[in-house]
Amino acid sequence: MATTTYIELRASEKAVKGSVRYKRIKWGIFLIGVSVFAQLYNYQPLLSEITHYFRVTPAESSYLVSASTLGMAIGLLLFAFIADRYPRKEVMLFSLVSSTVLTLTSVFVYDFSLLININLVKGICISGVSAVTLAYLAEEIDSKSIGTAISFYLAGNTFGGMFGRIIAALVSGWYNWQIAVLTIGLLALGIAVFFYFLFPESHFFEPKTVKFDKKVRQMQRIFRNKKILAMYVVAICLMGTFVSIYNYLGFKLEAPPYHLPHYLIALIFLMYAFGIVGNLAAGRLSDRYAAKKLLLVALGLLLVGLALMYVDHLLVILVGLTLFTIAFFSGHTIASRVVTQLGGKAKSSATALYWFFYYMGSTLIGSSTGFFINNDNWGGFFTTLMLLGGIALLATYVATKNKTTK
Repeated sequence: MATTTYIELRASEKAVKGSVRYKRIKWGIFLIGVSVFAQLYNYQPLLSEITHYFRVTPAESSYLVSASTLGMAIGLLLFAFIADRYPRKEVMLFSLVSSTVLTLTSVFVYDFSLLININLVKGICISGVSAVTLAYLAEEIDSKSIGTAISFYLAGNTFGGMFGRIIAALVSGWYNWQIAVLTIGLLALGIAVFFYFLFPESHFFEPKTVKFDKKVRQMQRIFRNKKILAMYVVAICLMGTFVSIYNYLGFKLEAPPYHLPHYLIALIFLMYAFGIVGNLAAGRLSDRYAAKKLLLVALGLLLVGLALMYVDHLLVILVGLTLFTIAFFSGHTIASRVVTQLGGKAKSSATALYWFFYYMGSTLIGSSTGFFINNDNWGGFFTTLMLLGGIALLATYVATKNKTTK
């Protein structure tokens, strides 16, 4: 009885909505999401300029984005084995500071190969945030507020992706890509300082040494869970299609018959605002409805958006991009929550593997679909992405058939 009472008391001390601790966690994770994703994708809106500056193809220019996401994937595997040995805040702070230093350093690099390697290392550094943040939220936030807390973190990711890309695109158009990258680096520096002074330490996690063989056994159990595997397939397909669209759609819009200038193309990243809405809505709905049904709806909407973007009409393309963006972020929110719930005592391993497959989707698919752009084959490009969306939908349906995923 005493043990039960103690556990209940500790659970009641977790951060709840309205408390100072909850607000610091909420805004802290929002801002680190901004920093990570502004830095991770700071070259994505610059690919057209990079193509001309370094005299490379569109597919080759995307290596800058893919190197960062490959680094994320590698780093997530690394942190899956070592993250629990260190305090959560220290891991996140290391990621913020080291990635900021690399972003600022890259301003002075003029060799394309070296720039790719710096982005690879930066991705590894950044991965510490993604490896432990969802686990931190599950440990420190009251269970009744966890859905909202996770959606707020993902909303920070979304806002960072949107804000960083828009700022980079506009500054690059007015000045050059170096000044654009410098701007993002200074933003990340300010967030790192804020995080150091104001973000709360963990109350419900104690660093511990996890033996390698125990971690391997945890991962083996994860790979025997059909529902988690389905979410990993969804992660690969979702992120692969998303990065492909935002890597290359600008090339279509700057070409005939649209001829859009850089400052208008930059505004397509405002679609991320709809992603924030999708994040928050999915987070709240997932507290009330079965995740399977919500995810199937999101993936169906994603396919509709892709089909509309293939139509050669600017307004229809923008409508399709809006639906696609809402669907992507909603699906990502739901899938990541399912993985967190199903991970049990292996939350950090399960979420690290989710992010691993998520970024491998970006790395492998985000660059390989550039083959179609090099050959001006937009039909093949969109057909491939719709096939990936269909695979994600089928994986979700089969893995959860006649079962309820909550």
